Amino acid sequence: MKGDSARAPSNASSTNIFLVGLMGAGKTSVGRLLARRLGKTFVDSDQEIERITGVRIAVIFEIEGETGFRAREGRMLADLAARSNLVLATGGGAVLSEQNRRLLFQHGTVVYLRAAPLDLWQRTRQDRNRPLLHTPNPLAKLTDLFTERDPLYREIAHIIMDTGNQSLSSLAHRLEQKLAERSPALPIDPGSTDAGCDNTCAP
Repeated sequence: MKGDSARAPSNASSTNIFLVGLMGAGKTSVGRLLARRLGKTFVDSDQEIERITGVRIAVIFEIEGETGFRAREGRMLADLAARSNLVLATGGGAVLSEQNRRLLFQHGTVVYLRAAPLDLWQRTRQDRNRPLLHTPNPLAKLTDLFTERDPLYREIAHIIMDTGNQSLSSLAHRLEQKLAERSPALPIDPGSTDAGCDNTCAP
């Protein structure tokens, strides 16, 4: 998809920032902070699905299965991608659909928050609202998910950031810098400081 003629987001949605990555990568936490700094609206697609349905994601998985949930997720992403000036935290499995991947790639700047499976496990091991981790060996499941999905995240990412052990503030600041490099008109919060360096790359 990197060779797609739609390499740049459309003008109507070029202000959108889409965060992708596995569960526990920090999409929601970083997204809220980034949106506040950039004056954008933050939305978490999973939370929006829960708000509309009135039940937790785990309940949707239990009743409709993963296939039913993914259908809901696709409809939600189509609605959100049509809006503007969003920072959107997507579900970890949103990239499994080629339609979703193309949608995100064409309607905003896609940021892949990348983390090692062990780091993801340490961040999510106490979270009971992760249906895919309801397994005897969550770390092995996360490793399998990383192997499966890492190439898909990379396929559509305009920016890749390895999250490591840095603070949310440092990560958000470094991401602001990367976004400003892609869009010079994007303001950087003058009050933020660079508390550390992460491994970042723009494919």
